[in-house]
Amino acid sequence: MHVAFARLRGVVALDGPSGTGKSTVSRKLASALGATYLDTGAMYRAVTLAVLRADVEPSDPAEVVRVVRAARLTVGTNPEHPTVFLEGTDVGREIRGPEVTSAVSAVSAVAEVREQLVAQQRELIDEALVAPGGIVVEGRDIGTVVVPDAGLKVYLTASAHARAQRRTAQDVSEGRAGDLDRTHADVRRRDALDSGRKVAPLRRAEDALELDTTDLGVVEVLEQLHKHVESRGLLVAVERTTR
Repeated sequence: MHVAFARLRGVVALDGPSGTGKSTVSRKLASALGATYLDTGAMYRAVTLAVLRADVEPSDPAEVVRVVRAARLTVGTNPEHPTVFLEGTDVGREIRGPEVTSAVSAVSAVAEVREQLVAQQRELIDEALVAPGGIVVEGRDIGTVVVPDAGLKVYLTASAHARAQRRTAQDVSEGRAGDLDRTHADVRRRDALDSGRKVAPLRRAEDALELDTTDLGVVEVLEQLHKHVESRGLLVAVERTTR
């Protein structure tokens, strides 16, 4: 039996600070629309881990660039099971730890690091767009730098308190220590660093839709995103066989 369903065609760019629900809704949206998924933040976290493993100070740009250029980074784009491998080892859990979180903004601010990873991100996106391919990409500079011509750009935001609560709950659920005050301070610190850096600062693209998720659940955010995808004409009907 052939059943028609809607599949994403093109790029959905989801930007915004941490704790807005980007990762959760990006993966779920990609899964629902038969698309691939790319977490660019995980890539920056992975090369930050490489820097820390090399015992290099994140504040030393020259040494950071040396390490990142030599790092072997592989990223999987299956929204049901996204993977991040560094030197052939799965580091998906390790890159979410506090050490990487504290250092990632400094590493991400290095222009040469961003150039290298943006090039890799664009290659992954191009691979995903083989007709009628679609991809949901999340990060902080997707709509402004990585894919400025994305079919849909959405900037997710939420209050700092709400984001800190979500991050703390996520840490606890994944077996890490949860400290709301520390997380709240970290959220504000990263906001300042990411928004204030000279290269590809965190900001909303001029043509991006802004969606405040402070008082919205995952289902409500997904409903709004799906409506925007549909209104932009980014859905294509395809058939799949069921038994």
